[in-house]
Amino acid sequence: MTYQDTTPNATLRAVRLGMLMSQDDFARALREAGVRAGVPNDANKRLVQRWEAGTIATPRPVYARALESVTGMPIDSLGFAVPVPRARLSADGHGGHDLEATSNSAEATPQAKAWSSGRTTTRTNHSGVWLSRYEYYSSGRDDTFIGVHHVVVLQHGDRLTVRSLPGSSDSPLTMDLTVDGNVVTGTWVEQTAPDGYYRGARYHGAVQMLAEPTGRRIHGKWVGFGKEMEVNTGPWELVFRDASTNKATLNRYNRRPDEA
Repeated sequence: MTYQDTTPNATLRAVRLGMLMSQDDFARALREAGVRAGVPNDANKRLVQRWEAGTIATPRPVYARALESVTGMPIDSLGFAVPVPRARLSADGHGGHDLEATSNSAEATPQAKAWSSGRTTTRTNHSGVWLSRYEYYSSGRDDTFIGVHHVVVLQHGDRLTVRSLPGSSDSPLTMDLTVDGNVVTGTWVEQTAPDGYYRGARYHGAVQMLAEPTGRRIHGKWVGFGKEMEVNTGPWELVFRDASTNKATLNRYNRRPDEA
């Protein structure tokens, strides 16, 4: 945490009051969000008071994700005086992507620098519902298309299993991934729809991705074979939607994504 002298965080207080929550209620909601995400925290009324008073200018990452989950707002919109160390993916100009630390300050914090070099200090649990979106070129139709699915991600240690919800697409998708710091590597399989353009063909390949430390986006490239046995590639991203995997949540996302 970063401490400062006196500048109150009026924005965070306004957001909390707008949610009709006391400081106790807000702290309880943060703890519950941490449990749902698999990253428990010790938020309490005193901590909320310190944030709002400005005596703690920046929450630790374990609290940052919980704050985003409870408020539905990005952490840098919650009035903290010192930017929370973040990392963002950006195109490198050569067909790939780089993980870069970002900060509104002139010099990134040591923690942000560690993130940008692939060394994370907080373990993120990626379990939940995500939006999967990839791009591919169809030589037969001479155009680029986007494949989207709502998927369920379950994390067991450093392994991620990804399975699409049946109502989100006619083409079931699975991924088996391994997490090493910010690096996510693995394989994918998609069984196309029997009555679709690809007539039930089964496609598979590999994927290499980078995870943002906020736990809200994983982005990279897929590699696979085309129908003429050529090697193809394209961008692929997973965007976080909900940390819960209970029946009600899965039913809510068991539909075609709006991005389709």
